[in-house]
Amino acid sequence: MAQFFAIHPTDPQERLITQAADIIRHGGVIVYPTDSCYALGCQLGNKEAMERILRLRGIDQKHHLTLMCHDLSQLGVYARVDNSQFRLLKATTPGSYTFILQATKEVPARTLHPKRKTIGLRVPDNRIALALLQNLGEPMLSCTLMLPHESEPLTDPYEIRDQLEHTVDLVIDGGWCGTEPTTVIDMTEGITLVRAGKGDTTIFGL
Repeated sequence: MAQFFAIHPTDPQERLITQAADIIRHGGVIVYPTDSCYALGCQLGNKEAMERILRLRGIDQKHHLTLMCHDLSQLGVYARVDNSQFRLLKATTPGSYTFILQATKEVPARTLHPKRKTIGLRVPDNRIALALLQNLGEPMLSCTLMLPHESEPLTDPYEIRDQLEHTVDLVIDGGWCGTEPTTVIDMTEGITLVRAGKGDTTIFGL
């Protein structure tokens, strides 16, 4: 049975953030709010938790999972970023963007795109997510909460709990997030728009 935490969206309760981080550290899969949609998250190095997310989403490892990072310094540990890329990242983070980048050896191989050895990374503009990531001290493996039989991401925390109470370990109620996913930018070879979403693309000249 999933636990259910109501966490304040602008002033997250430290006690609940710590409890949520402990659930992740012990192999839990959680639902948490971001600046675009609700998302599924687990510990980066936990193979079993990652496989639970893949099954829940009905996807395989060819689908890019995302490393949710607390800040750019953390992102730089897990992705190869040159100076021009860094300037763009600095101008657009935190924000509703997911960047496809070449991964470093710090990223577990099983989380990478199997052919391209790339990973999606982002820094969310959401106080609950950032507080959680700061407490964890490492990125969280994540993807949008889009169930196989749904056409849009789930947005109501109570509905999420009703549907997933036996398949996740924690649902965080952080209020309304919306249904528009992130804008996805591939930066591995130039700049390519993979998906138009909530993030403004004009800064990339797209």
